[in-house]
Amino acid sequence: MPYTLGPSRPDIWIAIRRGLAGRCPNCGNGRLFRAYLKPVDQCAVCAERLGHIRSDDAAPWLTILVVGHIVAPMALAFEMRTSWPDWVSMTLWPTLALALAVVLLPRAKGLFVGLIWATGAPGSERD
Repeated sequence: MPYTLGPSRPDIWIAIRRGLAGRCPNCGNGRLFRAYLKPVDQCAVCAERLGHIRSDDAAPWLTILVVGHIVAPMALAFEMRTSWPDWVSMTLWPTLALALAVVLLPRAKGLFVGLIWATGAPGSERD
């Protein structure tokens, strides 16, 4: 049976935006995470079940992709034009990459949780 959106369900783009913001993809008011990357079992506002949705490796993959495309060109551009000591480079670029990854990872996971929820995919290997 094909999945159809009910009349009160938000469309896929709204659910993705809400997930990016760390909010429930259904109502947009409840929190999506109870800890850094641990989703709530259900929304405290609308009681939508969210705990079973697993994004597995998608969020780290997207985070690595985005961070790599930001940090690598910056590092190459700066290293070719500057002559600062090696310890500066070996401190700056990993710190920048780590900070970006810490900021982007929960947003990437929220994006995928919102996407999985909006498409009606089961989100887990269980029935």
